Amino acid sequence: MSDPRWDRLPPDAAAAEVIAAPVRSYWQDVRARLGRNRVAMGSLVFIALLILAAVFGPMLSPHSYRTQNLQLANLPPVFTLHRVGEGRLVHVNTGNFGLYEVDGEGRVLGVVAGGERDMVNRRTVWQMDGHEVTLDYSRPSRGPVLSVDGEPAAQAGRVWNRTYPFGTDQLGRDVLVRQFMGARISLTVAFVAVLVNFVIGVTWGGLAGYLGGRADLVMMRIVEIIATIPLTLYVILIMVVLSSGLVSVILALGTVFWVDMARIVRGQILTLKSLDYVAAARTMGASTGRIMLRHLLPNTVGPILVTATMLIPSAIFIESFMSFIGLGVRPPEASWGTLTSSAVETLRTYPHQLFFPAAAISLTMFAFNFLGDGLRDALDPRLRQ
Repeated sequence: MSDPRWDRLPPDAAAAEVIAAPVRSYWQDVRARLGRNRVAMGSLVFIALLILAAVFGPMLSPHSYRTQNLQLANLPPVFTLHRVGEGRLVHVNTGNFGLYEVDGEGRVLGVVAGGERDMVNRRTVWQMDGHEVTLDYSRPSRGPVLSVDGEPAAQAGRVWNRTYPFGTDQLGRDVLVRQFMGARISLTVAFVAVLVNFVIGVTWGGLAGYLGGRADLVMMRIVEIIATIPLTLYVILIMVVLSSGLVSVILALGTVFWVDMARIVRGQILTLKSLDYVAAARTMGASTGRIMLRHLLPNTVGPILVTATMLIPSAIFIESFMSFIGLGVRPPEASWGTLTSSAVETLRTYPHQLFFPAAAISLTMFAFNFLGDGLRDALDPRLRQ
């Protein structure tokens, strides 16, 4: 008598559907794996918000990135308020020892004018609503001291700057809108670099890998010659012909930034072109262009996307560095590099001016790198379940 445990189970359509795994395409599986990566999805959301801020931020801001107001220079993002009389609130600028009138919600009403500066005793005196307001900065170690009618001014707390949320720079320009313009320029350079990578790098590397032989040898020697010349030298040579600016940086990146993509695509094509389906397509009379577009390049989409995502932060950093040393965007145009370069001069007095562009560069580079790592894991077919 046979063991009943080995008997065939009766067919059950409902149970079969429950047991069977859902059928998903490759790209559906990629989206599912990428969606489970919280760091990569958070980076993707940050990049999307950054793009929206770069596009619409300068349009929605009431301030212009070019407009200068020297009277409101070097305002901080957070005010430390002092009370003068019954209802007037003031903020002391520790850099230029100016006095600014602010309302209770943090809106800047203007600079308090009419101060009499005593250079001998190192103090400035204002007459406000019948009160004598004195700012004593004779002792640098303790900082400026504000007094009203000879008594220390009463503090009224700290409040966020509602007029200029990120403060102003040394020329009185809104730091926030200049951050938006810096994001617009940096992302423009990055996307131009990606476009050049796809158009030149993929085409050059694909043809070199598929043709092979002497053509591959000549094309890759050209790539090596281009890669050996430093990018800074390219920018300087371009500046001899053109003036320094965004166009020079874009041309420099467009000239040399595609070489890494070409090498990666060439390596992928060399591996794929020896497979049976490529030989079958060639036997059936498929042209070189058809084999490249229909059979080889679609199978290299994963490495291409990962490489492009990884090259974007490199392009942003290169543009920021070029602008920082004066070879990129020129003032009054705003770039994260120019903002950083200007803020270094006032680092000790106004550190917030350096914090915002440095944080923007760092967070953007982290976001693209994390997104690239997530795409690399999601596009790996060996991880498909």
